[in-house]
Amino acid sequence: MDFQFIRRLTDLLEKSSIDEIEVVEGDSKVRISRHAAPTASSPLVYHQPTPLPGVAVPSVAAPAPAAAPSPDSTAQPEGYMIKSPMVGTFYRAPSPEAPPFVEEGSMVKAGQTLCIIEAMKLLNEIEADIGGKVLKILVSNGQPVEYGEPLFIIAPES
Repeated sequence: MDFQFIRRLTDLLEKSSIDEIEVVEGDSKVRISRHAAPTASSPLVYHQPTPLPGVAVPSVAAPAPAAAPSPDSTAQPEGYMIKSPMVGTFYRAPSPEAPPFVEEGSMVKAGQTLCIIEAMKLLNEIEADIGGKVLKILVSNGQPVEYGEPLFIIAPES
């Protein structure tokens, strides 16, 4: 992309009601926004590559969420931990009116949808890696999550 093209995009943004524009051309990518810096009401956007299937990704230990700790929140149950594969917003149900995908105590099968993580306006279904019983849901609905943050603890089927 050349400077003139970027200049025309900037002029287009100024003359229209568009707040942000992003153009991808081959390996080049440019994003122009009216806002100088993210505000408290606008989420931060992180760009990180998505891991390829079958490639080992080192796990990242994230601190437990500090929102409203309960008396038993200090002792985590033993089991298989499902972690967030991306940065985004955690949703327990497909829509605000719909029931959650799973509850604590639910039996799940491998491949069953557990939640949705919204990242960059895309809804990504997060599926169970293994079958078993959901022991603990570690994240609240609508809460931002980080890459590698624990979401669920599942007791594997025997």
